[in-house]
Formats: sequence, C-alpha cells, structure tokens
Amino acid sequence: MPQRILVLGASGYIGQHLVRTLSQQGHQVLAAARHVDRLAKLQLANVSCHKVDLSWPDNLPALLQDIDTVYFLVHSMGESGDFISQERQVALNVRDALREVPVKQLIFLSSLQAPPHEQSDHLRARQATADILREANVPVTELRAGIIVGAGSAAFEVMRDMVYNLPVLTPPRWVRSRTTPIALENLLHYLVALLDHPANEHRIFEAAGPEVLSYQQQFEHFMAVSGKRRWLIPIPLPTRWISVWFLNVITSVPPTTAKALIQGLKHDLLADDTALRALIPQRLIAFDDAVRRTLKEEEKLVNSSDWGYDTQAFARWRPEYGYFAKQAGFTVKTSASLAALWQVVNQIGGKERYFFGNILWQTRALMDRAIGHKLAKGRPEREYLQTGDAVDSWKVIVVEPEKQLTLLFGMKAPGLGRLCFTLEDKGDYRTIDVRAFWHPHGMPGLFYWLLMIPAHLFIFRGMAKRIARLAEQSTD
Repeated sequence: MPQRILVLGASGYIGQHLVRTLSQQGHQVLAAARHVDRLAKLQLANVSCHKVDLSWPDNLPALLQDIDTVYFLVHSMGESGDFISQERQVALNVRDALREVPVKQLIFLSSLQAPPHEQSDHLRARQATADILREANVPVTELRAGIIVGAGSAAFEVMRDMVYNLPVLTPPRWVRSRTTPIALENLLHYLVALLDHPANEHRIFEAAGPEVLSYQQQFEHFMAVSGKRRWLIPIPLPTRWISVWFLNVITSVPPTTAKALIQGLKHDLLADDTALRALIPQRLIAFDDAVRRTLKEEEKLVNSSDWGYDTQAFARWRPEYGYFAKQAGFTVKTSASLAALWQVVNQIGGKERYFFGNILWQTRALMDRAIGHKLAKGRPEREYLQTGDAVDSWKVIVVEPEKQLTLLFGMKAPGLGRLCFTLEDKGDYRTIDVRAFWHPHGMPGLFYWLLMIPAHLFIFRGMAKRIARLAEQSTD
C-alpha cells in the first residue's frame, strides 16, 4: 500500500536514488534537504521538494504531519569543522520534532560498527546519531552498511580514481582491512522493502554483499573488470594524514569526505546479514557485476540538468574523468534586483568581456592558440543569451532566467568543465555566485586544476563583485 514518506537528506548520494525508487513504486514522497533544486528539476511523479536545514529545522514539524515513514539519510562526512557535534545536533533536532509530531516508523541508514575502542570519528558519530534517534518514542530501524558499490559512492570513487590515475598503486596498510561490499541496487531494495515490514520496537539490521573482500582484493577485482592493470604495493605507513594527503592529490573525492572515509578503513567491518536476508530475501549482486554496472552507469553522468542534457558535453565525457567535480567560486551579496543582475550576466563576452581579469582570459586563450587549438570569437548581438549560443569558445548549455546561466568550457585542457552564474533572492538582498566545476582527466587534470586554483579564486571574486556593482548602478 502506498505510504506518505519523508526523506531527510534527499539530495545526497543514496537519497536521490531512493526518492526515484519510491516515486516509481507510487509512494507520496516529501524530499527534504538543504539543496533540492536538482531533484526538483527531475519533476518526479508524486514527489514534492522542500528546503530544510536540519541545524535550524523550523519547518520540520509541519513536514512531519500525516507522515507514515521517515528515512534519515543525513550525515556530515563532507562537512568541515566538528562534524560529530554537527551530526549530534541534527539528530537532537529531528528527535525533538518527532516527539512533537510522531510517525509510524523511522528508517536510519547507518554504518557498520567497529569495536568501541577502534571506532573512528565517523563511526562514533553514526552510533551517537542512532542512539539519539531512538529517544524519539518512534520505532527506529537502523540499517547498517559498509562499502556501497555504485556511481557516486565515495569509497568506490576513491578506488576508481586511484586505478585510473596512477601507474603504480602504493596505498597504506589499511588496504588489508576486510569488509562486505554491497551493490547499490541491493541496498536500495532493502531500504524500500523495509516499508512492508514495520515493527513496534527498535531493531538493527546489517546489510552485506555476497563476498568478504579486503580493500586490496577490491582493487584487484576492479582492475580486472576495468581492464586497467596496475602494480599494487601496500606500504607500511599507517598514519592517517599521509593517506588523506595522498587521496586529496590523486582523487576528485572531496577532501573532508576522504578524511572521514580513511579513518574508517583501518578496521575490518564485516556485516552479519542473516536476520535481514531472512526477512527480505533477494539475489545479491557479486562485486564484479556491481562494478560493471556502476562503470556503465557513470557513462551517463553528464546527461543531467547540471549540463543541460547537452549532447556536446555528453560526447566529450570520458570514463576516466573524475566523478566528483572540483569547484572554485565566489559569492557576493547585493542590493541589486534579480532582473538587473540577470541583464548584466548576459553581457558576458560583450563590451565588458568577462567583467574582470580580461588580460588573464586573453592569456589563457593565447595558450590554446600556441598549441594549435583554434578558438571561436564573439557572441550573439541580442541582449539575452539562449541555449546553444557561443560566447567565444564557451557554449551556453543552461539558461534559467534570473536564476542560472551555465557555459560549457571549450578550451584545451585535461578534463571537462562548466562555468555557472547563479542568482538567488534572499529577501532583504540578492546573491550572485560565480563558480567553475571541473571533472579532471587523471592526474594531469588534477594538477591542471591545482595550478589554476589561485587564478580562478582571484578572477571569480573580481567577476562576482563587478557584476554586482554594474547591476547596482543599473538598479539605481
């Protein structure tokens, strides 16, 4: 029977997949997260999107009205600062809201746990979150999982980047730790099927794939499936900071996520899924098959609203490009109207050229010409740009009036990138955000990004300020 479901953390890796699946099965879904624009653009059947900041969840009690089941998928692995305190506060806020407006059950996706004396900060935070949620007087089903094999899984993407980017793999000794990796498809089946098996008491299940593999064995299986042969030589360097630095240099996975991930890889994390398989039988996908499916799925990454479903971007995408985008940008508050900001942003490539640092833009274009890469010049004469327009070597791929203008990077470089101008109305003021997103092609793409970071930060700061200033003058 269809349920009314609230998904907290709907914009995350698991959340986006879960919302799609619940929608397909006819459930009425309230998808809640801090950033829901991307989900909203999908226009999924029976799904409404709601902005919620669980650090200050003023609107959460209203969302809980008449809800049957809550999925709690929120974590702070990608956040900087004291993420243990952040996760604890979020859990307390949700607990208090549930005490005010109870639901029939809460399903919490958590992590497999190491022995208490061996827990990392990430694992401790997950355990603390579960303990707090169980104080809400609502039956809590905690589903614990380890490595998830799927497009966008941080652990999987670290492995993929290392194999694709390095000729020789020399990871620290944590690669000998064992776990029970599970395919994303299997995990989603468990999450959804739990709706049909409610309970009146708290319970804990552990989810696992069909194999117990060390991280070294997972690397070896991945290399066999992908056809990328590499030497793999573990080195006796156990210190965490070396691993984090190493990952930050060779992978596109965000460094804060990589740090939390590495801390949890020191221990065997083996699931006992006997009880879960007895309750919800299904065919578990072997690790090799899960890797094949994931690599196939990642070929479609740029076929999305972020890239305007642009055929040129899709054609330029390569499997070796990093799944996660590196990004750099700057945001400015302004009193200018959205209409004035939009008008100025649409002048890019015209009289104002790129608003700031034009000599640097010209220098970058000269570098392309020096290696024989001819670049187009000019832009349409009309005031407002349209999808498909060319602005010098850039291509307009997303136009959302008074919201966002996105340009596809057309210069020669190892990777695929886009430049976004995003406008928001905050009530008392507006913001203009100028930001580049870059999917690096191997280590050359990562080093290119690191080399360009200082110039990017300098230029985007100047661009955002100049756009705001011009718009304010127009508004006045």
